[in-house]
Amino acid sequence: MSSLVKEDLEKKLFKPLSQNLYEFIQIELSVQDRYYLCVSVTKNEEVKIIMVKHYRIGLDEKYEVTKKWSLNDLQMIDGKEADTDNPFFDLHFKKVYSLEAYSCASKYAFARTVNKLNHAYLKKDLQIVNFDSTYINDDSIWSSNNKDCLVLMRICFYAFNLLCLSLCPLPL
Repeated sequence: MSSLVKEDLEKKLFKPLSQNLYEFIQIELSVQDRYYLCVSVTKNEEVKIIMVKHYRIGLDEKYEVTKKWSLNDLQMIDGKEADTDNPFFDLHFKKVYSLEAYSCASKYAFARTVNKLNHAYLKKDLQIVNFDSTYINDDSIWSSNNKDCLVLMRICFYAFNLLCLSLCPLPL
């Protein structure tokens, strides 16, 4: 489903704006409407963060840009609580925008993409706080293009270790 939405977003919104869509996540803003937070790169290699409203008119899917920021203006991404599985995060521009991602995994996917594009295009000191850095940074052994599959693999690895430890007899 998400690949179809990405194709539709690219075709109807980002290609006409001469931008390449790198990542999008669904965010929770209202009950009736669907919103996406998108990260794109322009032909001039400027990274944009764009909030898009998705709605239907009859059978036609429509997208409307509601907010647009430059990555250069982003000061910090605050994941709220690194130790809990929550979808809430803040984007700090001149104003702080509190958002709720569809899932914790999509929040991390967004932060990974912003971090990767920051290193590729801006190389500025972007603060990403209250996230588990293992899942954000590309220099960790768990990072790759597989994204959340590796997160799941690491969770399975920890679960297997816990199972093995629980089956070991304790010396009396």
